[in-house]
Amino acid sequence: MTAKEVVRNFYKSDILKDTTVLERFMHKDVVLIWNSADGLSIMHYDDLIDFFAEVRRSYHDLRIEVSHLLEDDNHITIRYKYYIRTNENPDEELGIAHFIAIWEVKDDKLFRGYQVSQPVTDKDDTNESYHRVKV
Repeated sequence: MTAKEVVRNFYKSDILKDTTVLERFMHKDVVLIWNSADGLSIMHYDDLIDFFAEVRRSYHDLRIEVSHLLEDDNHITIRYKYYIRTNENPDEELGIAHFIAIWEVKDDKLFRGYQVSQPVTDKDDTNESYHRVKV
């Protein structure tokens, strides 16, 4: 599997319903360096397991819209937006955040990631900014 396929397949997977996703796609020595509105987080394998367990408890559904997926050897850049449906209101879908991540793939798994996220605001222009590029 190419590095791009690894990243594409991870982001296409159903992380809420399939509890094997992280085991299948994350290297045991994974490091994710994440700059968000809350500041810098450095997450390792167990941190990501705990994070997505909390996501599973909080959301009824999680959908991703990928606009860019670019490959440079074993480094993949992905730009995407997450949409959620809460357990309290599963009929309403909300965009929650924009992301861009650069992943290094090692042994067909996500090994080192650099991610930046920004919460969705009323000023977002997804019609013009989310056309698909090399996805």
